[in-house]
Amino acid sequence: MFTINCRGRLLTFHTPIVMGIINATPDSFYSNSRKPAIEEAVQQAGLMLEQGATILDIGGQSTRPGSEQIGAEAESARVYPIIEAISKHFPQAFISVDTYHASVAVNAVNAGAHMVNDISGGSFDAEMLPTVANLKVPYICMHIKGSPQNMHSNPLYEDVSLELLDYFIQKIDACTKAGINDIIIDPGFGFSKTIAHNFSLLKHLQAFSILQKPLLLGISRKSTIYKTLGITAGEALNGTTVLHTIGLLNGANILRVHDVKEAMEAIQLIQVYNDAAR
Repeated sequence: MFTINCRGRLLTFHTPIVMGIINATPDSFYSNSRKPAIEEAVQQAGLMLEQGATILDIGGQSTRPGSEQIGAEAESARVYPIIEAISKHFPQAFISVDTYHASVAVNAVNAGAHMVNDISGGSFDAEMLPTVANLKVPYICMHIKGSPQNMHSNPLYEDVSLELLDYFIQKIDACTKAGINDIIIDPGFGFSKTIAHNFSLLKHLQAFSILQKPLLLGISRKSTIYKTLGITAGEALNGTTVLHTIGLLNGANILRVHDVKEAMEAIQLIQVYNDAAR
């Protein structure tokens, strides 16, 4: 069981929880996640919370391979009003901002966000770790090699799980030294990894329990699923649920998803299965 402090509110993981994805972007890889207008973003937030989401993750910059980088100012302009509106409509919700810019993190927290989700693990903006420490919010630290523009050029690992463990040991140390108290780790499925790397990570996910940090699984509708099955992202819900189930059995604490209802059902069934196995 893990507990993190979200701006004075404690979030305790008695069971795995769901993080719902809301993209304030016009170009994220899954079109149904795009909610750039405030009204539709608030409506989606309400639906996700009703279906059981604990955290809402708001992003203003697509990080799909080859995505256009819009800059911190434009990104803030996208996420600030949406976070502010969701925070006012649903004060009970925990809100995360998906950004690798320190200035966007500051603006988002000022608007009502409770945590920062950084795909770069602090490597894209040197001010990110000290900024998160000053904000006194939890930090989701993801693994990536390179950038969204070149991360798929030729990702090589001798042992992908071992290299990621070494990466997170170093990153956790850097976060702790910066003054960040609550750290969540994300292996970064689909980021600078081949399909084979992703399946290997999923198979050995339990190895990350040695880090004693909450583990986030972000594999929803990603190309590992739809390319393996020869379908589209829009058709990848069933495959997503299968991999969520494997991830839950292997120790995932947070599912970052496009489809909250189905993810909650997977969690419920796994909990009943685990209780029966005792």
